[in-house]
Amino acid sequence: MQGASFPIDLNTILFGIHEEIHAQDDWGMPAQYIPQLACVDPAQFGMAIVDASGKCITVGDADVPFSIQSVSKVFALISTLGRIGDQLWKRVGREPSGASFDSMVLLESENGRPRNPFVNAGALVVTDALLSGREPKQALAEVLGLIRTLAEDDDIHIDASVARSEQTTGARNKALAHYLDSHDNLTEEPDKVLGTYFHQCAIEMTARQLAMAGRALAGLPGARGLMSKERIRRVNALMMTCGHYDGSGQFAFRVGLPGKSGVGGGILMVAPGQASIAVWSPGLDSYGNSKAGTDAAALLSKATGWSVF
Repeated sequence: MQGASFPIDLNTILFGIHEEIHAQDDWGMPAQYIPQLACVDPAQFGMAIVDASGKCITVGDADVPFSIQSVSKVFALISTLGRIGDQLWKRVGREPSGASFDSMVLLESENGRPRNPFVNAGALVVTDALLSGREPKQALAEVLGLIRTLAEDDDIHIDASVARSEQTTGARNKALAHYLDSHDNLTEEPDKVLGTYFHQCAIEMTARQLAMAGRALAGLPGARGLMSKERIRRVNALMMTCGHYDGSGQFAFRVGLPGKSGVGGGILMVAPGQASIAVWSPGLDSYGNSKAGTDAAALLSKATGWSVF
């Protein structure tokens, strides 16, 4: 992990990033296929950093709650690995997809085994493994409980209106679930898996809460011991190679940090041993990642020198 050779004034850096982001004209477009997200004003931006001392520094709309969507896949994966360990990798791969997050192309050509746990098909398999004979409320309580523990904040909830919105428009996810089921890669009924998955994606957090929840993945003091070093290493590796779908290579090139995006406009990033970072701006780029959030991440990496490369 590389760092800057000069003292880092994160307050000044964040203020500068905030100014530069708000000077831009193109904020991207919020996710249009989820009605509850489509109406969100794209010209919003918040960023939070928890540094190695445990101090949380924020700028902009860092305390505005938003739907974390696919960022929740990180926490579902952590929970599932804690429950069944490496058995999960028999059902889902660990390779970048090079395709959109809801693509069926590779799933068809690879006999129903998703490329990684962060594309939608892979996340459905993770959700199925997390259910494993339990009721959805129990599985969701486990993921939500993990997030609350990591963030040290119980004021984190599921937005039921967003979950309902996804259920009415999630035709592609429904197709993915039934295709997985046709290859015997689901053990629970597809509708049960889908309902649990939609509610998991509808978890609502602020950038401040998300940055706090990422401390364990950054290996920061105060959060150490919540996960093994081996699990942290593996989850971070997947975030680096697969965390931004078919834009993962571009994000690694520009930012150089493990990160996971969501179509709600959130991005969770970790600078190992240095900081946990969360950024939110609901306008998306062509890959389905936050446009302003990605720009801000690149500015932060350049200003701090933080990079795993």
